[in-house]
Amino acid sequence: MKRIGKFHKISEEQFAADWKDTFGETAEEEIHQIYEALKLPRRATAGSAGYDFFLPMAVTLAPGQSVKVPTGIRAEMCDEWVLHIYPRSGLGFKYRLQMNNTVGIIDSDYFYSDNEGHIFIKMLNDSREGKCVELAAGMAFAQGIFLEYGITVDDDASESRNGGFGSTDRV
Repeated sequence: MKRIGKFHKISEEQFAADWKDTFGETAEEEIHQIYEALKLPRRATAGSAGYDFFLPMAVTLAPGQSVKVPTGIRAEMCDEWVLHIYPRSGLGFKYRLQMNNTVGIIDSDYFYSDNEGHIFIKMLNDSREGKCVELAAGMAFAQGIFLEYGITVDDDASESRNGGFGSTDRV
């Protein structure tokens, strides 16, 4: 197994700013408690490819509803690697819980962005059976898998990133 990355919590200041931007004004003490309870992603078993991401708060999603989750996590990884984020397969199978963008892509240079490389995960309850999804705070809800990638022989990309969610195609 190649050891190519490490998960970190973002700073509490960045987390508080992103939490308020996502959910509106929230008491500082509540944000502090949520931040302190954040768990770094981890594999459940030695054979697991995915690192489980844990919810910082309880979530209830009716069919058709979505939520953008500020995870409080950033991923440091070697160049030529990328972190793919997927919903946990059991939640997708039971409830059709999906990611809004199907697969999250966390590039290695995102770690150095102004937002500290804060990973957000937007989940959608795409239930066609009318099922509500109730997820408890601290529950594993998504998984990240590190994958190596290559580039073309004539690639000449030299720009650097500062941001996420489509930042690399902004001029």
